[in-house]
Amino acid sequence: MEIRKSSKFTGRLFKNVQPIWEKSHRHPFVQQLGEGTLPREKFAHYMKQDYVYLIDYAKLFAAAVTKARDLETMEHFSKILHETLHFEMELHRQYAAEFGISRKELEATKPTPINLAYTRYMLNVAQNGTLAEVVSCLLPCAWDYWEIGKLLRKQYGERISSNPYAKWIDTYDSETFGEGAKSLIKLMDELAEGLPERELALLEEHFQITSKYEYLFWDMNYYEHDWPI
Repeated sequence: MEIRKSSKFTGRLFKNVQPIWEKSHRHPFVQQLGEGTLPREKFAHYMKQDYVYLIDYAKLFAAAVTKARDLETMEHFSKILHETLHFEMELHRQYAAEFGISRKELEATKPTPINLAYTRYMLNVAQNGTLAEVVSCLLPCAWDYWEIGKLLRKQYGERISSNPYAKWIDTYDSETFGEGAKSLIKLMDELAEGLPERELALLEEHFQITSKYEYLFWDMNYYEHDWPI
């Protein structure tokens, strides 16, 4: 699947989001993940915040089930929801434990202002928007994590095997994760087909905003930002 050369809607999304994604890819959190030099306390902060993010992210899949207009799409999002709640979050707990973070700590974590703003933006869209709008919000996290996984593999190659964050890179560079991202890309194109420009522009706005939140998420975890009061 060659997104970069696609004439479909996701080709447009990919082209126009590059300034945002490239800034994310150069962020010290991402690059130090690839180098294996990211301080453990910053990664621990990320793991805890990502856990509470995933709880709300899963709700978007539930919303997508209710927005779907055919059984096949309902089944698709129901499966993703089940896998997120019963497998992905358990893997997250197991990986967090390797860094000394207990399930109790994960579940006691309170979202930072950026985390809260990001998830509430998406949940608001899920409550009030169409299925296409929900997918446009879901897509940047899934797609850009895949892009980051591939990028770090290309940049750091064999050095990753001795990297303390190798499992993280392996996960997001994996064929399994890539297939999940591609399924959302494909669905985004199907849902966008035939829509008037005003609706496409709204979908792109959601995609751009949530991509900006992805950058802010890296930044928030790198500098360990939390409530100032």
